[in-house]
Amino acid sequence: MSQCSDDIAISQLRNLYERFVGADASMVFPIAQDGSSRKYWRFQSVDNEPLVGCCGLDVRENDAFIYLSGLLHDAGINVPSVKAVSDTGQEYLQSDLGSLSLYDVISQQGSTDCKVMYLADKCMSELAKVHYVTVGKVDYSRCFPRPAMDMRSVMWDLNYFKYCFLKPLGVMIDEDCLERDFETVASMIDNVAVKVLMLRDFQSRNIMVHNEEPWIIDFQGARLGPAAYDVASFAWQARAGFPASMRHDIVERYVVHAREYELFNEDDFRKSYPLCVLVRLIQVLGAYGFRGLIERKSKFITPIPDAVALMAELLTDNPMREIPYLMNLLRRLCFHPLLQHSAPRSGLVVDVSSFSYKKGVPVDNSGNGGGFVFDCRAVHNPGRYEMYKPLTGLDQPVIEFLESNGEIADFLHNVYELVDNAVDRYMKRGFTHLCVHFGCTGGRHRSVYSAQHLAEHINSKFGVEVNLCHREQGITQKFPAR
Repeated sequence: MSQCSDDIAISQLRNLYERFVGADASMVFPIAQDGSSRKYWRFQSVDNEPLVGCCGLDVRENDAFIYLSGLLHDAGINVPSVKAVSDTGQEYLQSDLGSLSLYDVISQQGSTDCKVMYLADKCMSELAKVHYVTVGKVDYSRCFPRPAMDMRSVMWDLNYFKYCFLKPLGVMIDEDCLERDFETVASMIDNVAVKVLMLRDFQSRNIMVHNEEPWIIDFQGARLGPAAYDVASFAWQARAGFPASMRHDIVERYVVHAREYELFNEDDFRKSYPLCVLVRLIQVLGAYGFRGLIERKSKFITPIPDAVALMAELLTDNPMREIPYLMNLLRRLCFHPLLQHSAPRSGLVVDVSSFSYKKGVPVDNSGNGGGFVFDCRAVHNPGRYEMYKPLTGLDQPVIEFLESNGEIADFLHNVYELVDNAVDRYMKRGFTHLCVHFGCTGGRHRSVYSAQHLAEHINSKFGVEVNLCHREQGITQKFPAR
């Protein structure tokens, strides 16, 4: 079984709830999850407080959460307490902290609201407690999936970024140079002098606001690591949208709270902080790449431009000369046309692109998902002939080749019928975005020809703005609304 079966999990959790509470759960509600494979439900009976039931198939991961929950709770840290665990270890019940996350508060109030600033300060106080009250008390062998943020752990995240973000985007890389700098980054993290219980994913979606206090709910991936990584995770969360001034204040509030503990080393913390921000942003982009670019979940695509903008800001102030190739690659990435914020749209805008199937379907930065993807590979391929290989679908010899037997005309005739109808309906219904992608083997001949002709056709016929991108050729063109 690769994921929790809802019916089986609810049945097991019902039984666990009844044994613990002594009454059957009269109400069961699913709790929305984000990127985790774990599933959650809220269980409640008439005369009892609600409890949250969790199903997670990885018993080691569950054990890490259960163990750390007890340790952190005993240390006086705001975390849910585990009430009961099933015999299999795949299901457990924990205290219910409500449904309001810090991210919800930020979304409602704005990132610089007084209440958000108050809660952010409380979070830094709680985080410092996690880091320094637990020193000498943690059995790191029970952490999941690694006991420490060591070189192997960091390399996992860096390669996650390479294979789930860079590769799907079709970014050209020198594998050897990139691997060399990855190893340097991993070694630098491994050599941070002072390490503590690092929560690893300490960000606003994983913090509940209960009785006006922040409560940490996600720590199953905690391990020994630099304290600065958790502060970076919180302050530089793309979805939170903290301005630079508030990120600075968050760091300073952490330092104030951490100074209360004798084991805090401020020089080591400040020295490691920029490196931890870099590694955290790389890890987040890898996660967005997997969930968004590969699994095609739009809510993970939408924040990518924000994360890239944060990366650009970090690189401006921190050259990190020890890793020159990676720095140059990240700077180029910050100007990648598919990773920029879309301008506010008034009226329909159609994004048209050509691409190679070898490098994946282009990203839809609007977050809407959908649109058209047309496969041009049934059309006779000019790329099979030496004389056309160095050319593209914009060059006259390739155009003449494609148009000589009528295949491309028939193909585009059918495309025009479908897309024209969609554009007409979108305009009448007040929609603001439609994307159309053309793919072929290399993203060089057939898809380029088709995308170019559709972009010109749509702009000419409907007068709407069309943004054209020949991804593999690095060519962009804008057809303004008329």
